[in-house]
Amino acid sequence: MNFPYSSKKWMTISLAAVLTTAIGAGTLTAYANTTTTEQTTATEQAKETTTAPAAEGTDVKTDAASEAKATDAVATTTNDTTSKPATTAPVTGVEELTLEKAIAQAIETNATLQTVRLDAKNADINQMLSYKSSADMPSDMIESLAAAKGKYVNNAQAEMTKKLNALQVTATESKIKLGAQQAYYNLIFAQDDLELKKQSLSRAQTQLKVANAAFKVGTKAKTDVLQAEMGLAGAQANLTSAKNAVEVARMDLNDFLGVDLTKEWKVVSSNKQVAPVKMTMEEAEKEAISKRIEVTKANEELKLAQLNVKLIEEYSALSTLPGRVARNNEEKSKLAIDEQKRAISKEVSQAYLNLNAAREAIDYQKVAKDSAAESYRLTNLRFENGLATTLEVIQAEEELSSRENQYQKAILQYNLAVVNFETALGN
Repeated sequence: MNFPYSSKKWMTISLAAVLTTAIGAGTLTAYANTTTTEQTTATEQAKETTTAPAAEGTDVKTDAASEAKATDAVATTTNDTTSKPATTAPVTGVEELTLEKAIAQAIETNATLQTVRLDAKNADINQMLSYKSSADMPSDMIESLAAAKGKYVNNAQAEMTKKLNALQVTATESKIKLGAQQAYYNLIFAQDDLELKKQSLSRAQTQLKVANAAFKVGTKAKTDVLQAEMGLAGAQANLTSAKNAVEVARMDLNDFLGVDLTKEWKVVSSNKQVAPVKMTMEEAEKEAISKRIEVTKANEELKLAQLNVKLIEEYSALSTLPGRVARNNEEKSKLAIDEQKRAISKEVSQAYLNLNAAREAIDYQKVAKDSAAESYRLTNLRFENGLATTLEVIQAEEELSSRENQYQKAILQYNLAVVNFETALGN
């Protein structure tokens, strides 16, 4: 058989091919094998052949095995209520922030809630000053409808206003708790996404090293190196965007908590229970109707309307214009209660369905992520054997990165779905 190269040249190429295969086998399959030693080796090799900006991106932790272990635990802890953080690294001198602490901090310092509390206090004071004299009027001195309303209706109005003010504070506290949890989980997602982008950058750096090694020995074309460089540039751009997203999410959280916008936290990741909801949808709706303050408010307004009807019937006549208006207002109050119950039932049903869908999505996204990781591994093997191009490897890596992101997003959406369901129940 005739070879296009001399025996000496052919031996050199063969040794180079073996070297390239060894490099690829020891680094590009690190993610699929998930061994800390291999991943660290891949990162160190990547530092030697990339530019300064690329080397800067490798200063971060890229242990794929740790990330996989932490994130897989979320989808499999059916009876576990929490999971270790996928990405949080020890930070000295920085205050820890748990989910419970974030909620407590928001309840204490959120500006909106503080304003509502002050408004409620002012409203109570105004009601007390306005109706004090008429409420103290003796019953035997009441001879007219106006006097009766001055004593009973106005007094009832004052009591209802005081109760509704308290309910408004409670309702605002519930919204603040919801908002604090959403901001907390958004920051966790941003941090997890940043770690994924760092891992993606490490894979791109490794691919560029292998492409350069193959090009030097003549087994790959210059286009493979150029494509690897483009893949690396894209990974670096994504990493920069992820870093910015973390800063924005941290600032949003601090703003909601009412603390210094530049304050840094060591966020302790906390995932909601993954076990299915035990109650039925009908039971959830019934519980929500019994707890939600919207129904309580509507019932109080009905009581006030009924009192007005009673006083008109006693001191005047329901056949009069004010009497007919009072009866109509009573019917409107009854309709308002039914409408509020229907709205709550709808909200709870939607939250119930969204929660179940979000829980199932975690399992689906994990399967997709694992499949993408295996596809990336196999594409690398094909590349090492000359059966795939650098572009195909880059595309497989991008698909893996996307699936990892979708999996983390599914975890985020599930946690938010739990929060929304608990809020819909009135908890």
